[in-house]
Amino acid sequence: MAEIISPMAGVVAEIKVSVGDEVSPGQEIVIMESMKMMIPIEADKGGKVKEILVNVGDFVNEGDVIVVLEN
Repeated sequence: MAEIISPMAGVVAEIKVSVGDEVSPGQEIVIMESMKMMIPIEADKGGKVKEILVNVGDFVNEGDVIVVLEN
């Protein structure tokens, strides 16, 4: 299992993957809004999306797990 962790605090503006999708390293997973800027969060590892732990509009803190991947 691999976890994609939020590198900053902000609001989830867009989720670009669905459960079951295959992702590769560097692929955009979530778009976060922080300080009026849209910031893409990318996968640092590849795998299949097992679980999405956030919804659009959710506030997340730095270090929160946002997506879980299966290898």
